[in-house]
Amino acid sequence: MPMRNLDAQQSRRNDILQRLADAVRNDNADAFAKAFDDLAGDIEENIRGEIRELQASHDAEILTARGVRALTSQERTFYSGLMEAMRSDAPQQALTGVNTVLPETVIDAVFEDLRENHPLLSLVNFQSTGALIKMLTSKSGGVAAWGPLGKKITDELSAEFTETNLTLAQLTAFIPVPKYVLDLGPEWMDRYVRELLGEATATQLEVGIIDGTGKDMPIGMNRKLTGALDGVYTAKDTVTVTDLSPTTYGTLLSTLTKGPNGKSRAVTGVMLAVNPKDYFTKVFPGSTVRSADGRYATDVFPFQTTVVQSAAVPENKAIFGLPKKYLMGLGTQKGGKIEYSDHYQFLEGNRVYAVHLYGYGRAMDENAFIYLDISGLKPTNLKVEVVENP
Repeated sequence: MPMRNLDAQQSRRNDILQRLADAVRNDNADAFAKAFDDLAGDIEENIRGEIRELQASHDAEILTARGVRALTSQERTFYSGLMEAMRSDAPQQALTGVNTVLPETVIDAVFEDLRENHPLLSLVNFQSTGALIKMLTSKSGGVAAWGPLGKKITDELSAEFTETNLTLAQLTAFIPVPKYVLDLGPEWMDRYVRELLGEATATQLEVGIIDGTGKDMPIGMNRKLTGALDGVYTAKDTVTVTDLSPTTYGTLLSTLTKGPNGKSRAVTGVMLAVNPKDYFTKVFPGSTVRSADGRYATDVFPFQTTVVQSAAVPENKAIFGLPKKYLMGLGTQKGGKIEYSDHYQFLEGNRVYAVHLYGYGRAMDENAFIYLDISGLKPTNLKVEVVENP
């Protein structure tokens, strides 16, 4: 049996995710439908290939390595009931007769997959909130202060708090289910649902986190936090960067040290998020140096920097900042119910189901991120000076 070409598979998946991100950013429904159709087909074919290779193996270690996890009794009951309902000639009616609430462990597993497989989501302050619909965050960064004995507690607890309504934005994830998946068993159904939910959700999350307008979606890292017009926040002015020298880096870092309310903060590490194409054509040449012995060192920066490749970053642009200063809360609707949808028929031959996720995200302060223009970023050249002995 011929082995699958994993490199070609990953290249194909990256192309699909880039098209998906572009469609979300440009609000192009037709392009999104085509890309999502391709994503579902790619995941389906990937699972088919793995099943052929495994030849119905029940080796627990092999199955775990392929992303097929052992289910809890609640999860097994859920998937068994769901699959039976999906086989019905009237799935919408059949779903009302079974418990179609996604177990919280499944949602947690999806979020864990997101953090493991998408570096950006592992770096930001990503909170799985369950059915929580509001979050409180401190604006001033502290709730205690030194003072004389007897000082009123109410004076000490004077920090300002911001209440964030997670229901401001709804992210609908579609699950087209091919009939053959219903015959694979609960474990593979779980694998299919988690991977499709994860990839589709991650792409839209990254677009929102990086470039979200704030209108029915998160406020992106590249957006101002004030001056919204009809709910849309304008993009920050870009800072042109043509090199990655210590002087350039120092100027950028000094901006990040300015916290809210005029307070200073220490910066111990930063994130640089770029489009994958720009990473290899601009950042990679700009951060690769050759030592005297001829060997190359990549991702060499003057300061502790984590580089993230994300299709959500517009080409020729980059996000430079403090990822933990971006708060992204995401949870399901109350109960996380799976619903049958007859409104989305762009996937021929499949029944389409939907899970609604509620969430909202924004930077904690204006100076947490800088929007860069890297269109003119130049490669790094190692300067060698010859000093003659007197």
